[in-house]
Amino acid sequence: MRLSDLAELRFTYPEIGATAGPMPDGYHHLRATAVIGHGRDRFEETAAEVMRWGMLRGAGLHVNATTEVAAVGSEVLVGLGPLRVPCRVVYVIDEPDRRGFAYGTLPGHAESGEELFAVRYDPIDDVVYAEVIAFSRHGTWWSRLAGPFTSLTQRLVSKRYLRAL
Repeated sequence: MRLSDLAELRFTYPEIGATAGPMPDGYHHLRATAVIGHGRDRFEETAAEVMRWGMLRGAGLHVNATTEVAAVGSEVLVGLGPLRVPCRVVYVIDEPDRRGFAYGTLPGHAESGEELFAVRYDPIDDVVYAEVIAFSRHGTWWSRLAGPFTSLTQRLVSKRYLRAL
């Protein structure tokens, strides 16, 4: 699959943008947060890194995207080794104390759902947090068959995302 093949594809789930609020029923939900430092400078540094696909690359994943910086509509092929899965950015967070993006799955991805990658600054405590929020369900017969393995993989990769920053 090539990036140019993704433009005409539709999302594989109807709840587009749901990682921004209440998570939809019928999916596995994941929320992971970690303290990654202190201070406004640390927040600004890691926010820029997140927006340049840094949580993904830092977790050891290959990223091939249509934009250098995540933006609504950016298409991306993410993978490990020879496997690449297609996604598209559905929204971007650009707030004074929170930055990040969420992408959703496209046909050809083994799962169906959405994942948010963000950093948050708490100015009261001067703490910077990395966060990953996701909802997903199996999108293919073979991912259903490998269910326990795919769930374990998602949890392990999410921890790698947080450590990447």
